[in-house]
Amino acid sequence: MTWLTHLYETYENNTQAIGRFEKKKNDQEYALLPVSHTTQNAHIEVAVDDKGEFVSAHVVEKQHASTIIPCTEASANRTSAPAPHPLFDKLCYVAGDYREHGGEIKKGNPHADYLMQLQAWCESPHAHPKVQKLYQYLKKGTLIADLVRAHVLHVDEQRQWIDKWNKEWEMKRGEKPNIFQVITQSQSDAFVRFSVHIVGDVEPRLWRDRTVQESFVAYYQEQLDDTELCYVSGEKLPVADKHASRIRHAADKAKLISANDNNGFTFRGRFKQSRDAATVSYEVSQKAHHALKWLIAKQGYTIDEKVFLFWGTEDVHVPDPISDLDFLYEGMKGITDNQADLTHQEFARQVKLALGGYKSKLDYRSNVIIMILDAATTGRLSIVYYRDLNKELFLNRVEQWHQSCTWLHQYKKNEEKQWISFIGAPATRDIAFAAYGPRVNNKVVKDLIERMLPSIIDGRKVPLDILRSAVQRASNPAGFSDWEKSGRWEWEKTLSITCALVNNYEKEDFNVALDVNNTTRDYLFGRLLAVADVLERSALDKEEKRATNAIRYMNAFSQRPARTWQVIQSNIQPYQAKMGSRANIYNRLIDEIGNQIKPEEFHDKALKGLYLLGFYSQRYELYQGGKGKKTISADEINVENQTEGAEENE
Repeated sequence: MTWLTHLYETYENNTQAIGRFEKKKNDQEYALLPVSHTTQNAHIEVAVDDKGEFVSAHVVEKQHASTIIPCTEASANRTSAPAPHPLFDKLCYVAGDYREHGGEIKKGNPHADYLMQLQAWCESPHAHPKVQKLYQYLKKGTLIADLVRAHVLHVDEQRQWIDKWNKEWEMKRGEKPNIFQVITQSQSDAFVRFSVHIVGDVEPRLWRDRTVQESFVAYYQEQLDDTELCYVSGEKLPVADKHASRIRHAADKAKLISANDNNGFTFRGRFKQSRDAATVSYEVSQKAHHALKWLIAKQGYTIDEKVFLFWGTEDVHVPDPISDLDFLYEGMKGITDNQADLTHQEFARQVKLALGGYKSKLDYRSNVIIMILDAATTGRLSIVYYRDLNKELFLNRVEQWHQSCTWLHQYKKNEEKQWISFIGAPATRDIAFAAYGPRVNNKVVKDLIERMLPSIIDGRKVPLDILRSAVQRASNPAGFSDWEKSGRWEWEKTLSITCALVNNYEKEDFNVALDVNNTTRDYLFGRLLAVADVLERSALDKEEKRATNAIRYMNAFSQRPARTWQVIQSNIQPYQAKMGSRANIYNRLIDEIGNQIKPEEFHDKALKGLYLLGFYSQRYELYQGGKGKKTISADEINVENQTEGAEENE
C-alpha cells in the first residue's frame, strides 16, 4: 500500500492544482482532477441561459475537447450496461428526443436514468443553481432538435441521422460539416458538455467551474454509506469496490486495482471475496489514481505503453535520472568553451551546483518515488519497478551517475536550433540507440531503460552486454550507412555515448582531456588510430567527406590492432608525402605513442572499449590545437558540419 499512500500524499500536497488545466508539449490539456471526476473528450458544447433556455451550440475543436466531468463509481467503470454520468454525457443519455431521430437504445432507458440522477442532485442540499438551470432545459427533451436547428447535427428529410458525409450529401448540402471532422463514428455517439450563462458570472463553463465540482463532490459523498477500514488511511471510510482506469491515457482500460470477476479462479482459493484481501476507501482511491494520472501527463515518460515516472511527494519536480544533464540546468551549455573546463573537478563542481538547487527546493521530509508501469493485458496494469528513496540519497545517486558516466557530447541543439557541446551522462534512450541502432524496436528500448535504472539509482556498473553492443557499433563506422550525410553524425554520437559507458564501467574517472601519462595498451592503440585519422583528414580537401583509412579499418583494428596498424600506416604514407613538413607533428606523435607501447604488448589481442577513450581524447586534442598549431578546423568533427539527414536521425 506504500505506493497508494505516497500518491495520496502527493494529491494532498498539490490541492492548489485541482481543476487547473495545463498543457503538454503537444498542446493537449490535462489537470489534477477533483474527487468523483474524470476526463472525457467532448464533441459538442451547448450554451443555456439563466432561464433554462437554449442559446447556442458549436462543435468543439480537438485541441480543446478535454473536459472534466463528474462521475459515479458505476459511470466511471461502465461497459455495455447503461450508467449515466451525472452532468455531461453522450446524446443517448442527455437528449430526450434521441429516439425520434433514429437513435437506437440497446438496453434500458438511459435518458430517464440520467434525468432521475440529475434531479436528485438538483433537489439535494448541495444543489448548484447552474445545474438546476441546465436540468430545467434538458427535461424539455428538445436537445437534438435544437442542435439540428443550430446546424451542429445533421439529419435527412425524414429527420433521421446522416451516418456518413459522402459525395451525395456534399452535392446536396456543400462542404463536410464540422461534426464529421471530430467524430469517427456516428453523430449519435457525440459527447455533449454544457455552459450556463448567468448575468455577472465570470465562468459559464460548467466543466471548469470549481463551485460546480465541489457541489457534486459534497452531494455524492453523502450517497456513499458502505464503510470499511481503509488499509491506506487507517480510518473507517466509504469503501471503493471499483477503481479508476484510463491511467496512462484516455483510451487506457487497464487498472491497477481490480477484482470484478466473481466466477472461476479469480481469487485462487485464497479469499472468499475481494475485500478479504484489502480494502481501500473511495476517497483514497480517487485521490491516488488522480494524482497518478496527473503526474504521468505532467512528467511521465512513455514508450510502447510502458510508463517511467519520477516525482517528489512534496515538490513533484525532481531531476529526471534517465535524461541527460544538458536539460537539467542551463549552466552546462558552454562548459566546453575551453579545455580547462574539461577537468573532472570543474565538471563535478558544475553538477553539484545544478543539483544543489533541487536540494534546497525539496523539503527535508520529501521522498522521491520511482515507478514503472506496464500492462501485460488490456485490462490489468502492473507496477513493474518501484523505489521509494530519501530525496538526499536520490540526488546523490543522480550526481554520482552524471560524474561516473560522463563524456563530451555534441549531438544536441539549443532553443535557437544551434548545435551545442555538453558534458554529462547521455540519456538512456540515446544509450539504447547507441547500443542497438536508431531503428531499434521500442520494446528493446523500454527494457534497456528499465535495466539501466540500477546503474543510475544504485550506483552499479552499466550492464556488460549493453556496453559490448555499444563498443561493437562504435568500432564499426563502416556499418553506418550514407557516411557523407547522416552516417558520420550518427557514428560520432554513438562514439561519445560509448565513451561515457566505458568510463562508467572502468570506474577510473577518465577525462575527455588527453591523458599523456596513461600507458595502458588499449588507450595507446586508440591514440595511434586517432593520429592516423586526423593526419589523413588534414590532407584531404574540405569537399572530400569520405571516411579515412583509420575509420574504414577501425573494426578490424579493434580485433587485430598490431596487424591492422601496419595496413593503416602503409595506406597513410601518400598523405604524409602530400602534406610534407606539415605532417611532422603527426609523425613525431606516432613515434612518441608507439615508443610507449611495450614490445610484449604489441600483438593482435582484441582491444577493450578503453581504446575508444584514447581515440576520442587524442583526436579532440589535435582538433583543438593541442601541443602544436591548430591543423584543421574543429567543425570537421563538430556537429555544425552535419546535414538535414543527421537531424532526422536525431
